[in-house]
Amino acid sequence: MSAEQPSLAERTGLARFAHDLRYRRHRFRQFIGIAFLILLTGVGHPWGPLSYYVGAVIAVLGIVVRLWASGHVKKNKQLATTGPYAYVRHPLYVGNHLLMGGFSLASGLWWAFLGWAFISFYFYPQTIRHEDRHLARLFPGQWEPWAKETRALIPRLSPYGTGEKGEWSFRQSLRQNGEPIIAALLVLFLYVLHTRLP
Repeated sequence: MSAEQPSLAERTGLARFAHDLRYRRHRFRQFIGIAFLILLTGVGHPWGPLSYYVGAVIAVLGIVVRLWASGHVKKNKQLATTGPYAYVRHPLYVGNHLLMGGFSLASGLWWAFLGWAFISFYFYPQTIRHEDRHLARLFPGQWEPWAKETRALIPRLSPYGTGEKGEWSFRQSLRQNGEPIIAALLVLFLYVLHTRLP
């Protein structure tokens, strides 16, 4: 920590809240992402069919990536290196970026892209570093070779390791954070935007 940066114990009020929001409170980050998509759905009016459908396809791709990833991860028990994790270290975040970008385009709100950029640059870099450190501590022998070969957000062209596909589990996806339920809600949000097409 730099000399000019106050320690966590010295932070108070809004500075402490902002620090916790960015670095420590996983649920806050989830809430902000969900609130952002609800806001876009609530006030969005697509510019036209082309932008809506392109955005909807990108958002659905994000939903599929998140469903795929959540059915492979066994949090803190086993390092996931199969399925989407054979291509990218943080496929759930890749899915989030596709979702936010797709909804931003489908909603027809120019400022949605600013919101997406803010969420992306304010939360994700630190969150990725934190999760990488955590996984490196939990799985020291496995994490390092996988991380050297697999980028955080940009997928590989060929799968890591033996190319083993792994087994996707609906139950695991549901248990991870209710991903199938979230996916159904997001499709409903896209439908709501569709009803406002000019």
